[in-house]
Amino acid sequence: MEYENVIFERRGHVGVVTLNRPEFLNAMSYGLQEDTRAVCAEIEADDDLRVMVLTGAGRGFCAGADLSGQGRRPDGPVSQGDKLDPYHWVGKQALAIFRMTKPTIAAVNGVAVGAGCSLALACDLRVGHPGTRFKVMFAERALSPDSGTSWFLPRIAGYSRAMDLFSTNRDLMGEEAYRIGVLDRLVAEDQVLDTAVEVAEQMAALPPLAIRNGKRTIQWNLTQDLEAALRTESFGLDYSRKAVNDVAEQRASWVEKRPGNFTGT
Repeated sequence: MEYENVIFERRGHVGVVTLNRPEFLNAMSYGLQEDTRAVCAEIEADDDLRVMVLTGAGRGFCAGADLSGQGRRPDGPVSQGDKLDPYHWVGKQALAIFRMTKPTIAAVNGVAVGAGCSLALACDLRVGHPGTRFKVMFAERALSPDSGTSWFLPRIAGYSRAMDLFSTNRDLMGEEAYRIGVLDRLVAEDQVLDTAVEVAEQMAALPPLAIRNGKRTIQWNLTQDLEAALRTESFGLDYSRKAVNDVAEQRASWVEKRPGNFTGT
C-alpha cells in the first residue's frame, strides 16, 4: 500500500515507519492520522514483518495535533459511526499502536509533544538521545490528558512522575527520560534509528509466535491479580506451542549450539 504522509520501509522482518511531515515537525494532520493507523494494520497483518520501528522525518518525532489548519479533515458529511465514536482520533491512535501483537519501538529522534508524546508512550520501547524532548503539554492548552497519556505514563514512569510532568508542563529531556524509564535506550543522536532497528532485529530473530503471544500475555496481565495472571500465562503457553516447527527448531538449535531459524509455523 502507498502512503502520502508516512514512509514505509521493509528491512528484513522489521517494518520501519517514518512520520513524514517534517515541515510541521510531523504534527498529526488528518492524513497522517489515517496513514499511521493504516500502516499499523498492514504490519500487523503481514506475517513476514515481526517488529515495527516508528520514527519521525527531520528534526522532530511528532509535535502532537496539527494546529496549523493545513491538515484538517476534508469537508463532507460525517458518518453516523464517526458521530458515535467514543475514542476520536486520539484514542484510535493509542489503540492502533497498543493493540498490535507485534513489538513496537519508537525511535524518538527529537521533540515528542502532546499526542506525539503519547504516540511514543504507546510503543513497547523507546530509544532516544540526550536532546530528545518529551512534553505532556495538555494542561498548557487547557486540556486534560488524552491519546492514552493518562494510562501509559503512570504505568511507565509511576503516578507521581506522571503528575509532575502533566501538572508542571515541563520538558523531559533525554537523560532524565532514560533515568525514569521513559526511554529504554539512550544513545548518540545519530544512532537513534540504527539502535532501534538493531533492537528490533534482535526481537525478530526469536520465535515470532512466542514473542507476539508473550506481548499479549504481558498486556493482559497489566490489570489482573496474580491468580488471573497465572491462568493467562498457562493459556499463553498453549498458544505459543501452536508454532510446532519453531518448537522443534528451538530444541534442535539448542542441541546443535547454533542460532535458530524461526518461521512462526
